[in-house]
Order: sequence, then C-alpha cells, then structure tokens
Amino acid sequence: MALKLVHRLSLGIRPSILPRAAQFICVACLCTSSGRCILSAGCRRLRLTRSLGSLTSVVREPSFVGPLVESVPRFRLTQQHGPIAEEEERHFRRRLSSCSTSAKVFKLLRSTSMVSDITVAAVLHRVAELERDEEKRCLRDPSVLEDHVLRVLCRQLEKDSRLLSDSALVSTLLACTRLYLDPWSTLMVRLVSESQERLDRGGLSVDQLCVLGQAMLAVEGPGGAVLEVALTQIRKVEPSRWTLDELMSVYRLLQSGATLRGQYQDLLNAMHSHAATMAPTMDEAAVSGLLAALVDLDQTRAVPLVIQLCKRAVRHVPRFSDEQLAGVLAALVHFGHSDRYLVEALERRVAADAFTCHPETLTKAAEFLGRRNILSPAALDAVAESLVYRADDYSTGQVARQMAPFGKLAYLPPNAGELFRKVEAVLRTRFSQFQPRSLLALLHSCILVERFPVNFVSKVFRNYFLQQLQEDEGNDRFVLAQLTQLYMTVKLECPFYEGPQLPPKYRVKSFLVPGRSLETPVDQQLYGSVKSGLVELLGARFYFSSKVLTPYCYTLDVEIKLDEEGYVLPASHDDVFKRIALCIDGPSRFASNSNRLLGSESIKQRHLKRLGYEVVQIPFYEFEALHSKDEVMNYLHRKIFPHSYRLNW
Repeated sequence: MALKLVHRLSLGIRPSILPRAAQFICVACLCTSSGRCILSAGCRRLRLTRSLGSLTSVVREPSFVGPLVESVPRFRLTQQHGPIAEEEERHFRRRLSSCSTSAKVFKLLRSTSMVSDITVAAVLHRVAELERDEEKRCLRDPSVLEDHVLRVLCRQLEKDSRLLSDSALVSTLLACTRLYLDPWSTLMVRLVSESQERLDRGGLSVDQLCVLGQAMLAVEGPGGAVLEVALTQIRKVEPSRWTLDELMSVYRLLQSGATLRGQYQDLLNAMHSHAATMAPTMDEAAVSGLLAALVDLDQTRAVPLVIQLCKRAVRHVPRFSDEQLAGVLAALVHFGHSDRYLVEALERRVAADAFTCHPETLTKAAEFLGRRNILSPAALDAVAESLVYRADDYSTGQVARQMAPFGKLAYLPPNAGELFRKVEAVLRTRFSQFQPRSLLALLHSCILVERFPVNFVSKVFRNYFLQQLQEDEGNDRFVLAQLTQLYMTVKLECPFYEGPQLPPKYRVKSFLVPGRSLETPVDQQLYGSVKSGLVELLGARFYFSSKVLTPYCYTLDVEIKLDEEGYVLPASHDDVFKRIALCIDGPSRFASNSNRLLGSESIKQRHLKRLGYEVVQIPFYEFEALHSKDEVMNYLHRKIFPHSYRLNW
C-alpha cells in the first residue's frame, strides 16, 4: 500500500484525488541543502507524515494549486468521450480555428470549463501558427508565453505528462518546439523524457512516431538518437500496410530534414510504390503535399508517381487553394512534367480567378506555362489583363516573372499596347525596387517580342547597375549572355540609341553555353538527316560548314557560301558574296503544343537577317513529312534555292 501510494505521488497526482486516509500535510517551502527554507508562493511540497516503516517520500506539488486554476480549463484525463463530450470538443475546435489572434485563443480558453489533453495540444499549435515568424525562426510577440492561461496550461502539462495519451504527448511536445520553448525547461525535459520512455516500450503508431520525430528533429537535429530510434521503428512496418495519413506523415518527417541525401532511399522507393497505388483516391491536400515532399527530397526518379499525381491533380485544379495550386505547378516544373488535361483545367482556373487569386499563384501559373513551353493564349491573355489592372498588387519580382512567358513563347496578347504601357509605368515608378536580376530578365523578355525599353537600357549599362549585378550573380554566363543580347538588340534594332555602351568585359563570345543557354542546341537526329540530304544536293560535304560560331555570338547550324553568280563555294573560301544560314529547328525550338517558334530562336533569326545572312528555316514538322531521298533533295532545293531551276554549285 505504501509503495503504491508513493508511486502515485511521483506521478504528480493531486492529494485531493487520493483515498481519504492518504492525505498529507503541505509545506509551502523549498528546502535547500543547507537546511534553510526559502518561502515561495509558487512552489509547494508534500511530505509524508505517516510512518511507512523506514520509507519516507517527498514529491513536489504543482505551483498552480488552489484558486489559480479555477479560472482556466482542466484536462479531461480520460480518453473515453461520450457523444455530448465529443460534440463539445468539435465545437471548441471550430471556434479555435476561427481565432485570429492569440488573445482570442486565451479568451476562448477562459470561457471553457474543460478540454481534453489532445485539444490542449491543438491550442498550443494554434498559438504557434498565429505567432511564429518562419523566416526569423522566432515568435513575433514573445510576450504571449507570459500569458497567465498559457503558463497554467504548461504547468499542468508538466505535472500530468505521464497521464497524457500517446497522441497528446507527442503533439504537445511538437507544439512546444514550434513555440520555441527552451529545450532545457522543466516542461520540455518532462515531455521528452516521457516520450522517450514510451518510445522505448514500443506501441506508438506510425503517426505518433512521425510527430515525435518532428519534435525531436527540432530539439536534437537530424542526427539525434531519439529520432533514429523513431525512424527505425517506422521502417519495421511495411509501407504497403500504412494508411494514407500515415504515409503522408512519414513523407513530411523525411521532408523536414530527418534524412540526408541518399539515406533511407530504400524506404522512399517502397513508399513511392505504395503512394502510386493510392494516388487515385488522394484529396487535394495530399496531392499538393506529396508533390512538395518529392521536390524537397529531390526524388527525380519517382516519375511514375509524379505522373499519377498529375493525373489526379487535374480533378482538383478547381478545388486547390491558391497556395496548393502554386505548389503543384512548382513541382511539375521541377520534374519537367505536364499534362494536356491539366493545362486545360489550369486555363479555366486562371481565366476565372485571374482578378481575385493570390498574386503568387498567378505568377506560378505563368511560370509553369513558360518553363514547359506551353502556348496557352487563354491563360496568357488572362495573365496580361490581370497585370494591367492589378499591377500595384504585384511585387516587382512577380511582374518580371509574369512577363517572362510572353518573351519565352514570343506571344503578344490582344491588349499588348496596354500591357507594355503598364510595364513601362511600373519600371518608371518602381525602378529602384527591382532586383538587378529581375530587372534584366524583364527587359530581356521585352526584346524577345520586339519591344525595346531604350530608356531603361541606358540605366542598365551604367557601371553602378553592372557592379550590383555582378555582386549578386558573380560571373554567371547566362546573365552575361542576356546583357550581350540586350546590347546587340539595341545596336541592331535601335540605331537612334545614344546612351552608354556595354563594356567589353560584360560581353560573351557565344550564346550557346552548357546548361542554360540563349540558343537551343540543334537536334542531332534531325541534323544528321538534313546533312545527308545536303551532301546529296550539293555533291560533297566540303560545300557547307556545320555549327559555325559567328562573330556575333550566334551559332549557325549550317552555313553555305555563295559567289556573285549564285554558285556554291567551298566552306573554306574567304571571298564570299552571300551567306546562307540554315536553321534546323527541332521540336525543342518550338512551343510544346504548337508550331510557334520560341522567342530565343525568333530573335536569333531576326538578328541574323539584320547582319546580312539569308536565313533558311527547316522546321522538323516539314522535314519529317518527307519519306524518300528524292523528296528530301527537292525540298532542300526549294528551300535554299527557291529562284533557281537548276542546282548551282
């Protein structure tokens, strides 16, 4: 009886709930090692006054006994909820989710007589959601931690940690980390200790292990011992046996940084296979969350799963929140995947919500179309109209990113005049707010569609801006290539320009560079077929050159030289009257869903013509329709020598 009683006291159970014969005297003091007593209203001890043989036990009673807790809710320690209690809990949760400030959360608590332990954890999470500053990793108003109600709840959690359910325990621990509580505070130590004991005993569900893992990731970091044990127990359960909620919980845990690159890849592969089978039943939150996790985990090989999620996303496009839709589009750009039905659904969504959706969502939609080379007049027209009427709602970066697909796809909307007047107004009034890279990208997008922002180019070519750009981007060859092409455009197409020139050190010698490039490399298979036809047509290989780098930074797929009489000269000949540039345009040089040439190739052909070349375009969709050598020769003859009735070489 004595041992049982001492054990119950060690759990922190109030004397009032013990048997009547087991009441003890409360001493309001804290004894030091020297025997002195320091009175404290916030700290009391229970001392056993009845002799229990040679055994005497001292336990600390919580500091909020008496009237202090009468004005705040108490835990419902039992997990057996009746219908009435469950309805009260649901009603409280609805009211909690509607609270827009921490003060309203605390007011709600004061008006509630009793809440369950899991609901108290939800309260802490709600306060964290309202007060966390994710960028600075701190609370916007740290004084909320001093609120009387919150302090009382934390003290009760500290006392009753052993009586909390598994779900409430790990959820409370996670909420405390989100509130940035000191890991060495008494509450945190008690919660961590109790969580570790239950982890060691086993029996935690996959969901509970994931929540615990999230909390310990914040406390210990990726290499923590408790986190490793939790992950080990998670791996003991086959992913094929997990529910959708459990699957998403594990993805979120790994996404949060619990795994290093390449670690747990076998587990991820099994999860991908199981997720692919569950994709047809996923709701919008699961689809968007899973795609975001795949991006963060850099699962580039999970293509079958991405395809299944994209198919499912088509159904959810009308129901996605703005944030969810933006995340889905960003993920599809990352994995380089798109779907015709998804594009159609996106067109309808953008057309309907262009004037009401969040600016970043519309920006992501425009970026998706541009990055995937999808020409969608319906969506781009809606983006253009929204930009004209909502430009003040957009940041300068968003304006630049929304204009990028117009240049990339060489598309001018019906309201092009209004659009570029609005862009000019934004540049004029908010020029200093643009980041150097965003400003350069915006101006470059304009020249791709033959809109020449001469007044602003003069500011870009000044040393101050160029130095800023170099500090931000270093010697990024793509940025230097954009500067060079902007300079070439001004020189070739704006002869009236008399502003500053681009210094030679900021110019490149070739627009065709590994990685990101202003030119699209020639399609090798198409090039091989055209080359064979040219050899048959001209009689020998030495009558044309391949992949010729011009002094003007552009690379010619094929160059043919002619004399004054129109005869073909050997490629090595220097005295040339006329040069023919063959542009062998494969599918990657066109919009993915149409035969419209991309802006980067359109400006190349435009500039080559101004430089004196005769440009001959050989698009893939024309060449692939040819089926014999004679057809190829006749086609090339008509293209290269349209006014000649015989072959001149």
